[in-house]
Amino acid sequence: MIVRIMGEGQVKVAESHFAELDTLDDELLKEMESGDEEGFRRTLGALLDAVRRLGEPLPDEALEPSELILPGPDASLDEVREMLSDDGLIPG
Repeated sequence: MIVRIMGEGQVKVAESHFAELDTLDDELLKEMESGDEEGFRRTLGALLDAVRRLGEPLPDEALEPSELILPGPDASLDEVREMLSDDGLIPG
């Protein structure tokens, strides 16, 4: 699956890694719902780090359609809240 991190670029992540990513996404959703800004920052950073670690960066000139778009590390709680679906940032 092609994942775009806003402001950074695209990463190809194998479907086998989505259980780990989904766990972080669930934690992020709980922190957002409770207004835990510190937890939100920590978990958003962990989620983005996991995508970078588990994925393979695509070259900057590659223009693949992104199946998932994640906020950049500096995104605010409100900005991320606007991106959420009922399932969080990562569907499923």
